Amino acid sequence: MKRKISILLSSLFALFVFTACEDDSDQFTVTETDPVSLSELSIDMIELDAANPNNPAVTFNWTVADYGQPAEERYALEVSSDETFTNPVVPSTVNGNNTVTLSMGELNSAAGNAGLPPFEWNTLYARIVSSLGTQNGVAVGSNVITFQVFPFFNYPFKDYYLVGNATAADWNNNNNNPALFRDADNSNLYTYTGFFNSGEFKVLEVKGLWQPQWGTNDGASIDVNPGDTSDPGTFPNNNSSIGAAGYYTFTINFGNSSFSFEAFDESGATDYMSIDIEGSALTGPVSMTRLSASDSHVWYANSVALNPGDLAFSTDLGSTWGSETSFSGKATEGGSNIPVIVGDLYDVWFNDLTGDYIMIPLNL
Repeated sequence: MKRKISILLSSLFALFVFTACEDDSDQFTVTETDPVSLSELSIDMIELDAANPNNPAVTFNWTVADYGQPAEERYALEVSSDETFTNPVVPSTVNGNNTVTLSMGELNSAAGNAGLPPFEWNTLYARIVSSLGTQNGVAVGSNVITFQVFPFFNYPFKDYYLVGNATAADWNNNNNNPALFRDADNSNLYTYTGFFNSGEFKVLEVKGLWQPQWGTNDGASIDVNPGDTSDPGTFPNNNSSIGAAGYYTFTINFGNSSFSFEAFDESGATDYMSIDIEGSALTGPVSMTRLSASDSHVWYANSVALNPGDLAFSTDLGSTWGSETSFSGKATEGGSNIPVIVGDLYDVWFNDLTGDYIMIPLNL
């Protein structure tokens, strides 16, 4: 009996080995391709045209990758401000094609995201990374080419606004909604210190649109409806109203999905009767307006024409507030004038409790 069982097990093992060998012979085998060759450009200096952002700017061509399989290759165009591609930007990917054309606007955005400053000539590095499949398997980089580019201005930031019955805008998505103040060193970090009514609020990205919309579902982290899902709960704590009206600081970090809502002591703060925007960026002083009778420390001026230059916030008590960072930051009394690096119409917001300011371009 034992001998029969032994023979049976041996037969089964031989069958398993034979089957395994048969399966192994049909495995999908991929060989790593040689790097594709990216052609040099016919021109090596490209001045980008802000007036015609949809016009073609540059066409890249390269050889075809060979992975030893009849599968469609994937190609990613990468650009960088340095030849080691420390922080590469991918302005385009294509499947099964070995050429791609970028428009003026697309190349300008890529150059700006790579860190190239506007309105001056700088070197941009480019390469092609070939791969197979949606997981970018067996990725191989090409040779690197360089060219000079003269970008127009690329506004890299997002702006956010309050909405809700706890705010001056109420539940109206286009009612001079108070802007959140962006941190100058962390573009994912925004704050707002001001008067909140007993009620609730949310955060919008575009005035006049209900999505994208941010709130909280668990009272501890932020949630978003980008436009294709259900709306989140309200701040400060998932449809829980603010208990007592007063001054609070709302902080939201889009980088790590966190937020906080804490009481703020405004007692002893100076009550300014007027604040003006002054400086070489304007043709003359522009008066700011208090957000509301309750929120008397947040000031705004809409559609202000600013030219390249600088500005400061001047109070009726003779003090001036400024800083060294453009678009947003924290001004201090007697600080440097705020640089304006590109002309446009701006919505300008200033908080005299914290020194926070933000200048939001309307056409960039």
